[in-house]
Amino acid sequence: MHELTLAEIARGLADKSFSSEELTGALLARVKQIDPQINSFISVTEELALGQARAADARRAVGETGALLGAPIAHKDLFCTLGVRTSCGSKMLDNFKAPYDATVVAKLAEAGMVTLGKTNMDEFAMGSANESSHYGAVKNPWNLEHVPGGSSGGSAAAVAARLLPATTGTDTGGSIRQPAALTNLTGLKPTYGRVSRWGMIAYASSLDQGGPLARTAEDCALLLQGMAGFDTKDSTSIDEPVPDYSATLNGSLQGLRIGLPKEYFGAGLDPRIAELVQASVKELEKLGAVVKEISLPNMQHAIPAYYVIAPAEASSNLSRFDGVRFGYRCEEPKDLTDLYKRSRGEGFGAEVQRRIMVGTYALSAGYYDAYYVKAQQIRRLIKNDFMAAFNEVDLILGPTTPNPAWKLGAKSSDPVAAYLEDVYTITANLAGLPGLSMPAGFVDGLPVGVQLLAPYFQEGRLLNVAHRYQQVTDWHTRAPNGF
Repeated sequence: MHELTLAEIARGLADKSFSSEELTGALLARVKQIDPQINSFISVTEELALGQARAADARRAVGETGALLGAPIAHKDLFCTLGVRTSCGSKMLDNFKAPYDATVVAKLAEAGMVTLGKTNMDEFAMGSANESSHYGAVKNPWNLEHVPGGSSGGSAAAVAARLLPATTGTDTGGSIRQPAALTNLTGLKPTYGRVSRWGMIAYASSLDQGGPLARTAEDCALLLQGMAGFDTKDSTSIDEPVPDYSATLNGSLQGLRIGLPKEYFGAGLDPRIAELVQASVKELEKLGAVVKEISLPNMQHAIPAYYVIAPAEASSNLSRFDGVRFGYRCEEPKDLTDLYKRSRGEGFGAEVQRRIMVGTYALSAGYYDAYYVKAQQIRRLIKNDFMAAFNEVDLILGPTTPNPAWKLGAKSSDPVAAYLEDVYTITANLAGLPGLSMPAGFVDGLPVGVQLLAPYFQEGRLLNVAHRYQQVTDWHTRAPNGF
């Protein structure tokens, strides 16, 4: 059963090929057996999962239907989950049990999904490799010596290793799409405001967005359907109707205009990945798409702007972790100042401390205009570039990452080198656009992804193009050896 996609599980539950309780038991046993190799889970919620599975079976027994009813899910460990440890991969929140469910968790539970556990992640979602977690690095199932990408690396590795069919992740600068690319999955970052952020512990509030990770675009459509929607509890949530994403998956691509930004294909991109991107373009052209070169002239400024804005927001958001109200508290503080200093110094890891320092500096009185304001101005220019591009094309296509997955520890001593791996994904977050990464081949046995970007609220078009591509290719069906 572990080889089934989310859509196949939905069909199997509907025709009573197996029960949710049977499926849940089998997957929990597989997690127990396999996960020690990859470290993708922080918490496994066996009792909760079996209870939810029995409840889902009971709902089906009285005639209730629904694609997600009884299907398994695991949540990235920054979605608050009632009574379950919600750690953000940090020592700071190692002892924190959430007193409520995040909106995403609540919506999927209401749809009948079964929560198997909480997945490992870079601490407070800060990282591109899933090596900064307090609970240890996650390993890529395609090669256990390599990273799975971050910060949703645990979510990606769990699906890639066939521990379950789908997971939730969050994307601040590419943290759904990048690990999807490095583990051969389909990952979708929705439009900013499409999915509620209420109960999703913040890294950078104007950039963070929750979304699905799965093996196919069809599965991502099912999961996004359950996650998306307006939420009065989230001031950044947008009251926009949610379409039926599954209904448009098979739409024609005839005449679809796809733009290839010339800036994507310069120095820094592995030429073998460039070849795979061009091969995916040819497949889409066979399906009727029309491809042209476009320009995103301010893309070169994206990484500097992002690494001012995101740390600045993180500096503000993480100020609440002071050792007083909740979370980690140091032993025997001498006074209040000592309590603050030692609780934060001992509770936060090196990467989080680094970004807090950068953000605090950028927001300080003497540098706010020179750094933070300037970065926000660049952000607007990047958005303008996309708006101009979408006057010419319907979608933008390019590589998701400049390189395949690197070895564990290879970039630990050079944070900037890891930051550069986000060069193609960051711009969508700065502009608030939806983006999707889909499997497109392999380099040295490691997966490669192709990224699609669309205008606001065009997630359905992204899923449509990815689904049609997956109907004529088989990259997404391939599983890592041993899993």
